[in-house]
Amino acid sequence: MYKLTGMKIKISLLIITLLFLFAGVHAQIFISKAKIEYEVKSDIKKTMGNNTWDEQLKDKLPRFKTGYFTLTFADGKSLYQFDHWGEPKLPDFMTRGEDEKKYYYDYNSGQYSIQKNVYGGDINIADSIPKLKWKVVNENRIIAGFNCRKAVAILFDSVYVFAFYTEEILLPGGPGSFHGLPGTIMGVTIPRLYTSWIATKVMVNDINVSAVKPFAAKKSITMIDFKSLIKERTKDWYSPDDPDENKEAQQRKARFIWEILL
Repeated sequence: MYKLTGMKIKISLLIITLLFLFAGVHAQIFISKAKIEYEVKSDIKKTMGNNTWDEQLKDKLPRFKTGYFTLTFADGKSLYQFDHWGEPKLPDFMTRGEDEKKYYYDYNSGQYSIQKNVYGGDINIADSIPKLKWKVVNENRIIAGFNCRKAVAILFDSVYVFAFYTEEILLPGGPGSFHGLPGTIMGVTIPRLYTSWIATKVMVNDINVSAVKPFAAKKSITMIDFKSLIKERTKDWYSPDDPDENKEAQQRKARFIWEILL
């Protein structure tokens, strides 16, 4: 009789445990509408050269440039844009044009539009959303309270991108032009650009859905045309005769182009 009662207790406990697990799975919330804030941090001193002017300027600057951007999304559409600069304040020439960047993605239609300020003027790009080739790896991290999994991609043939995404937020996008994973990208690091993007908070209440729409543009070009434009405008960049200086100049040129195209 005692054994039978003990068995009944074990079965009852098992049923209760399964019920809790079942309830937990069905209580899990998948977010389809929200506003995410990202902290974008760049090590500006590592991107500067070693000439006399740059060395003198380094002593007067903080190590990092920190900006905050927001990704607002609903119904499979998203808008990523500048919000504010962090402290300390940097010279205008180091932040000019950043506050005019906008990225609108419509994952339902497969189209996107981007506004960038290049050489003092706005350029609008409209095209089909490209496919990024990601490789998901077995590494996890908590970002802004969400379980995230790591993925790796290579851009521009040689630039490694390390991202962390969460399937708990349904949008297949992220900050800037990063997208294409089965969930929302919460963190990105690009070592060759000395830059990282990290979600700091996720807001799900009082989302201004009406703001998630294409922005007005008198004229737009394709991404291929944009790449050709940047290539043309940078073809005569200064190339020093000294091999070491020339190598540094080419690296800075490459970073400049990668940052513009992202």
